[in-house]
Amino acid sequence: MLLKKIAHYLIMGLFCFTANFSMAQDQRVADSLVHIYQENKLEGIDKLKLLDELSFNELNDQILQIKYADEMIVLAKLNNDSLFLYRGYYSRGVGYQRQGELNKAISDFFRSLKIANNIKNKNSIGWEGTSYMSIGSVYNNMGNHVNSEKYYSIAIEKIRITKDSISLGSVLLNAGDASFNNNQYEKALQYFEEAGIIFENIGFKIGTAYNLGNIGMVYAEQGKDVIAEKNINEAILILEEIKDYYPISVYLTYMSEIYLRKKDYITAFNYAERSLELAQKYNLIEQIRDANHNLFELHELTGNYKDSNIFLKNYYIYRDSIVDIKTVEELADLRTKYEIEQNQKEANLKIAQKQIEVDLLDQQKKNQQLISLAIGIGLLLIIIVAIGLYRRNNFVNKAKLLVEKEKEKSDSLLLNILPEQTAEELKYKGKVQAKRFESVSVMFTDFKGFTQNSANLSPEKLVESVNYYYSKFDDIIDKYGLEKIKTMGDAYMCAGGLPFPTKDHPIQMVEAALEIAAFVNESKKTDPDAMSRFDIRIGINTGPVVAGVVGKKKFAYDIWGDTVNIASRMESNSEPGKVNISDNTYQLIKDQYQCSYRGEIDAKNKGMMKMYFVEGILQNQTSNAGV
Repeated sequence: MLLKKIAHYLIMGLFCFTANFSMAQDQRVADSLVHIYQENKLEGIDKLKLLDELSFNELNDQILQIKYADEMIVLAKLNNDSLFLYRGYYSRGVGYQRQGELNKAISDFFRSLKIANNIKNKNSIGWEGTSYMSIGSVYNNMGNHVNSEKYYSIAIEKIRITKDSISLGSVLLNAGDASFNNNQYEKALQYFEEAGIIFENIGFKIGTAYNLGNIGMVYAEQGKDVIAEKNINEAILILEEIKDYYPISVYLTYMSEIYLRKKDYITAFNYAERSLELAQKYNLIEQIRDANHNLFELHELTGNYKDSNIFLKNYYIYRDSIVDIKTVEELADLRTKYEIEQNQKEANLKIAQKQIEVDLLDQQKKNQQLISLAIGIGLLLIIIVAIGLYRRNNFVNKAKLLVEKEKEKSDSLLLNILPEQTAEELKYKGKVQAKRFESVSVMFTDFKGFTQNSANLSPEKLVESVNYYYSKFDDIIDKYGLEKIKTMGDAYMCAGGLPFPTKDHPIQMVEAALEIAAFVNESKKTDPDAMSRFDIRIGINTGPVVAGVVGKKKFAYDIWGDTVNIASRMESNSEPGKVNISDNTYQLIKDQYQCSYRGEIDAKNKGMMKMYFVEGILQNQTSNAGV
């Protein structure tokens, strides 16, 4: 049970890294570093170290942990730093697993494993062991005990080589938890006994706490309630000291079950309610589910059927919200299939290259034979051949010019609807591989009252009016190096940070949005009586997206993801003439722009979200116009 997160609390940062990383997780460390992060004064390697410490020690807020890891991944890529890229993917995988998003977690763990395999230095074997252990932990969550034991065995083998006591104790602890989940209690206790000796010898508090709690759970399952309660209470005291609340929530559930077996319902209720309270406070989805189920059983046993139905309903809600484990297995299968296909493509390419070389050699031999034959035939035949070649050369040149003109036309048309990089991929491969971009700014615009006002315009006048605005919008986004995605009636959509990742896309997007708003406002003043002038709403959000080309005809380059949906909600909740941005975008531009906080606003299908109006550039900043 406790394997749900133990690997990730103990392993991050333990394999002989040269920087001053923490040797054990501690929420108090993350809390103490927040003000440094908020000052936003660090850069380069110092910023990477800070983000690593924050993501490593953030135990209670998975969303915040993932945010720190996302920033670390982006910055590590910009600095070409493999170590922090490995740690960024690994830490983000930890956050996703704690949220119950197993498909995202295993994807990031595989990425970290690939990086470790490619680094090949004295520390990489330990990093590989960490990744193998995490993959094993996901399979343990899934109930796939065969694969879980397989990956744990590889992890133990590699980590023993590193002589790293904390890491070895951690993987033994998790392997024991996997055996516990498979009802192999004696085997689990053997693992825990070895892990406990290691942790006690080095004075590793958090490892000792988890080991005590796990042993307590084994004894609880065996009905040895007194010794189980003693071990679990000792574990809770240590975990409360370091503010690590997830395992406390798990242990409280077990304490509730112990007292339920004793028919001490009051104490059982007390432990179950404390477990639910902690799980809800820190958004621990799986434990919210388990605590609701525990309270359902308690109320049903005590005859309180009204409340038992409420907790049963909540249990089903949270059970169904956790990602289907089959998704994770299918993802692993897809990764294996993809690697096989890539290897096959490389093999096919080598075969094709060899065939081309053979054909060229054959062609050269044939040409030499033709030349010898032509010389032997005599001057007359040479003249005839020369005349024929001259005419053929003229024909080929004319045909080549015609082909080049048509190619230029088709290239120009393709570049008008697709980014250059995407167009090149489509021409040479015949298809476009969808790509994920970790940081993209997305903008939506929409004309207020367009449907009502357009009813009073002729179709010709309506098209003229929309073209008037969109032509200027196109010029503005080109000016700031942004990418137009599409138009949908009176809605205009563009993005920054793709197809080539950039650092300043949030700034450029806000600059473009302010210029569009100013242009629309000025248009009303210069032509106040025209029926073709409108007010505009603008919304911006920043985050990860997937981009690609859809369809076989009339290709369309598009982007997908929650980032796009939130950007649309920013626009629909904006006001005429205003640029409304999400909290994600605000955190990236707040040092250069004056923004007014609107509070948390209910966004359709998204719940309450923080929103800000961009009022203008700060007085001590200069505009990026013309960049």
